[in-house]
Amino acid sequence: MICKLGPMKPSQLWTCVVAVGWLSVAVLPRVCQAAEVQGQHAEDLTPPTVFQAAGPTKDSIQGMVNAFRAALGEPNNANAPGPLSSGRREINWDGGGVDTTTAPVTPFNVFLNTRGGQFTTPGTGLSQAPPSGGPQGGVAGLFNNPTYGTIFSTFSPLRLFTPVGSNITEALFFVPNAPDTDVPPLATVRGFGAVFTDVDEPDGLGPRKQRGNPRGASTRMDYFDVDGQRIFSSFVPASPGDGSLSFFGIVFDDARIARVRITTGNVAPGPDDDGENDIVMMDDFLYGEPQPLSSP
Repeated sequence: MICKLGPMKPSQLWTCVVAVGWLSVAVLPRVCQAAEVQGQHAEDLTPPTVFQAAGPTKDSIQGMVNAFRAALGEPNNANAPGPLSSGRREINWDGGGVDTTTAPVTPFNVFLNTRGGQFTTPGTGLSQAPPSGGPQGGVAGLFNNPTYGTIFSTFSPLRLFTPVGSNITEALFFVPNAPDTDVPPLATVRGFGAVFTDVDEPDGLGPRKQRGNPRGASTRMDYFDVDGQRIFSSFVPASPGDGSLSFFGIVFDDARIARVRITTGNVAPGPDDDGENDIVMMDDFLYGEPQPLSSP
């Protein structure tokens, strides 16, 4: 479902139900999605358009991802130098189809210059890895948990993206390949969305009642402006069963997103994915063309 939020007062909640394919009948009550426009400037904020979907296969979310791409705009600027006035950037972590597992590192600067994205975590670092296989055994080997080889799937083969030692990932944006600069200039984007795999806990009927999260959801997106104000937050829709795929993204009318915080699951990867622990991995990131700040 694509939803356009109407005007909101600060901290006012908006709720939308999302389901794809057979899920529209089977689990419709279990995938409601809470979203919130927040921050000091919320009264003056034009709410974004929200894109979200979840289901058992890639086809369950493909149409929503395509709609999000269209909303961000064409073309996919790939590694083209910026600043550019239109289009989008995408990262699929796949390195042209390689199946190696990269050592965890933070900040993760692989795409800082080429696509204007820098990613950090308060944990050990961030890693690219297939669910299993490859020289290092994928995420199953990275976390020494063989079950990870079967409970996760990819939206774009072969690799996923994950923090190590944390379940928090933060994104900052820069002008890609900016000319005549040693350090890429900071930037903002119109929209940001991400694909997730194995989000088990919905935000309505989760088994736990965590402090500060009474709805029981495990995976969340928080968006911030250049002043550090949180301007939007939402839980990511869930789908039952192992290897499911979820997508969540928003698009504003202008480039106002300076930072995104992604919470994947309710615990850092490592333990078994069970009734107590919801372990979640990330796949493709899609975001609007980074626009330079009007002032440093």
